[in-house]
Amino acid sequence: MRISIQSYPMHGNGMRIGSTKQYDYLIVGAGLFGAVFAREATDAGKRCLVIDRRNHIGGNVYTEEIEGIQVHKYGPHIFHTDIEVVWEYVNQFTHFNHFRYEPIANYKGELYNLPFNMNTFHQMWGVNTPEEAQSKIEEQRREIKGTPINLEEQAISLVGRDIYEKLIKEYTEKQWGRPCTELPAFIIRRLPVRFRFDNNYFNHPYQGIPIGGYTAMVEKMLEGIEVRLNTEYRAGEYEASKVVYTGPIDAYFDYRFGELEYRSLRFETEVLDMVNYQGCAGMNFTSHDIAYTRIVEHKHFEFQDGTDKTVITKEYSQDWKKGDEPYYPVNDEKNQKLFEQYKALAEDECNIIFGGRLGEYRYYDMDKVIARALEVAREELQSV
Repeated sequence: MRISIQSYPMHGNGMRIGSTKQYDYLIVGAGLFGAVFAREATDAGKRCLVIDRRNHIGGNVYTEEIEGIQVHKYGPHIFHTDIEVVWEYVNQFTHFNHFRYEPIANYKGELYNLPFNMNTFHQMWGVNTPEEAQSKIEEQRREIKGTPINLEEQAISLVGRDIYEKLIKEYTEKQWGRPCTELPAFIIRRLPVRFRFDNNYFNHPYQGIPIGGYTAMVEKMLEGIEVRLNTEYRAGEYEASKVVYTGPIDAYFDYRFGELEYRSLRFETEVLDMVNYQGCAGMNFTSHDIAYTRIVEHKHFEFQDGTDKTVITKEYSQDWKKGDEPYYPVNDEKNQKLFEQYKALAEDECNIIFGGRLGEYRYYDMDKVIARALEVAREELQSV
């Protein structure tokens, strides 16, 4: 690898042999936020050390080659953005292909295009024109009177009862582990609905997958920077002027006010002796009779249909508990109030920056993580 990965034996007092080296920044986490900050700080002449408790760089965008296929180990990651400076930034470290995400919804064997567009409406109702589709949705949404008070009412008010029952209700309940009537309306308030034949999931002008995988991209970001893997963060263990912390903010404060809630994921990956398993990168299973939420077929991210084998991953959503990987913050009112308590503690901390999905307890798309890391790095480096 082009990055410098080192390990040191431990003294009995908890300090590492060789740790007398002075760093300007100790960066906890080798995911996108940490890698971008480390790159910017290093390029500004600062001395950085990046540590990560996992045995690899890249955080949740980590990809691993299996049978010549780049496998997205923590779920599919499709890069998409409308932020030109972010697109220019990532293209310094990799080349992107022209992949567009066009998932399929499978409801008990019935197949529907996503996101909701004229193809979906034709498959659902046999309608052929936007006017016919709009009329059908308008007819069904009338059952909701007043302001929607939960996710079920919000979804029906946007796309009607039929689409809600087949493509939203049970899939969402598998994702969140609770009935749609108990989920807040805001989760689905920005549901994309298009009255044109367009299966491209994202509207952004810049889209694609790094050729050769995300790991190679992050490795390039960290080129020339010291990285230590399989390394837990312990306050005061390294002589660094400042810490950039991208782990869970409640864990940093030893869960003083209680645990923030997340949804977690479990993955089952298989190598299959066939050229093509499902014909698309992502297929969502939207009924309760199938426990997993989707199957990802990784070779389609880089158009590798000619290979003799394929690799698929079944993805299961589950409640998070200590020891599990936290994926999706549960941004309801209770958890937001709890986060505000931790945020107040963080603001009183000296010489530490909290960043990223876990450090800020919010869901970020990849481009937003990078934009935020660039913003934080710029503000920090201008102030020192």
